[in-house]
Amino acid sequence: MKLPQVLRSLLIVICILLFSSCVSRKEIVYFQGLERAGEIIDQNRNNGLEIKPNDLLTISVSAPEIEAAIPFNLPVTAGGNSFGGDEMRVAGTPALQSYLVDSDGEIEFPVLGTINVQGLSRQQLAAKLKNEIAEYVQEPIVNVRIINFQVSVLGEVNRPGTFDIRDENLSLPKALGLAGDLSIYGKRNNVLVMREDGDKKVYEYLDLTDPQSISSPFYYLQQNDVVYVEPNGAQRQSASYNRNAGVYISIASVLISLVVLITK
Repeated sequence: MKLPQVLRSLLIVICILLFSSCVSRKEIVYFQGLERAGEIIDQNRNNGLEIKPNDLLTISVSAPEIEAAIPFNLPVTAGGNSFGGDEMRVAGTPALQSYLVDSDGEIEFPVLGTINVQGLSRQQLAAKLKNEIAEYVQEPIVNVRIINFQVSVLGEVNRPGTFDIRDENLSLPKALGLAGDLSIYGKRNNVLVMREDGDKKVYEYLDLTDPQSISSPFYYLQQNDVVYVEPNGAQRQSASYNRNAGVYISIASVLISLVVLITK
């Protein structure tokens, strides 16, 4: 018995939807062709973060003679919370006060006065302070941290949001991991990274399916970077449709089967 025209049309539509939903490996898998790419030189990992205006720094100074180092430390606060997720302190627990880098890239440091810190890594700033403090204190030890290192991950990821970071070498894949990785609808070959560079906004699109993306200066993120994952073509086309379409197709298939049985 021939199927009614309506049923044949429905079957054709279902087949088209099923075949169009197939996604190739090339569109999904990260860092394809690593075995053919050979050794990839990572020139950006050890550059470190550069201190920028509006950064918050904690700087601690110690020395074998503890009393001699005290004037070079800000007073320790006894209450409240410090900045950042992992930097949170329970109320009443001592915490170092922070230095806010002003618009000129400077901080006011005890005893030494105005210090220009813009463009320095935390290691470079620690070495600079150590040299100057050594004129007053024997064998000083200086520790510098950037405590407002945040990145935002938006778009087609499973948990978009803004994240507080402690790791100085935060790679793009690690940031995406914090956001629960790309959803199946995310476009992996066109991930946007936006960055503040002084008064300018700079950006780059990275192809995560290409292992050469590791050599990009945007592969390691900096404070206040924004990562945006664009929806793929299928997701854009289906923006006006319900993602439960697969369930509806299954129900339609069952109904068609029932109709076929009844009309026999």
